[in-house]
Amino acid sequence: MRIFASTPLHVGEEELARRQARYDRIAPAGVSVELHDLPVGAPRSLESEQDMRTSESYVIEALSAVPDGYDAVFADCVLDPGISTLQQKLSIPAIGILRTNLSHERALGRTTAAVVRNPAIAAEMQAVAAECGLSDVLVDVRILDIDFDAVADGDRWQAALQPAARDAAAGGARMLLNGCSAVETLDSGLPITVYDPVARALRLVAAGQL
Repeated sequence: MRIFASTPLHVGEEELARRQARYDRIAPAGVSVELHDLPVGAPRSLESEQDMRTSESYVIEALSAVPDGYDAVFADCVLDPGISTLQQKLSIPAIGILRTNLSHERALGRTTAAVVRNPAIAAEMQAVAAECGLSDVLVDVRILDIDFDAVADGDRWQAALQPAARDAAAGGARMLLNGCSAVETLDSGLPITVYDPVARALRLVAAGQL
């Protein structure tokens, strides 16, 4: 299965290579993800509602231009930018990372909490869950309050994640969605299962044999 993917931002060559290497590592057998950067002019980070809408427009344009020979598309973002539009527009599946994970939790009769980088991302995640009718599954969104550079700095992300994960567990959550598509997930020693939504979405897609 070949998946044509787009970043939600203009990330540049070095960060694109880092993200592509991560996909090469986490993609299950039989699945390949080919990640493409958005052009200069796209947002460099998601800090506001306007950034979300601009990113969404760029992603729709990028994924609408998927060449022949691919089996699916998706955005390298847990906020599923443009996916609802692309699902109506394309003849191949448009995979939403957040949709896939929340639907999986619902199928198992579970709820999940999430951690995200900033308030704008939290608001967008909750809005997407509501749009999909899955708000009851996403019961808690914790804000790490860290800058965009932490996405490429696993140690900083994990340092912020750990207290948020403990707080979510203390609030009754047992599952925690790590709310960024481009960071590693480590849950060693935490009283809650922290999961990588991208890795799990790819496994579910592979199992479904699109």
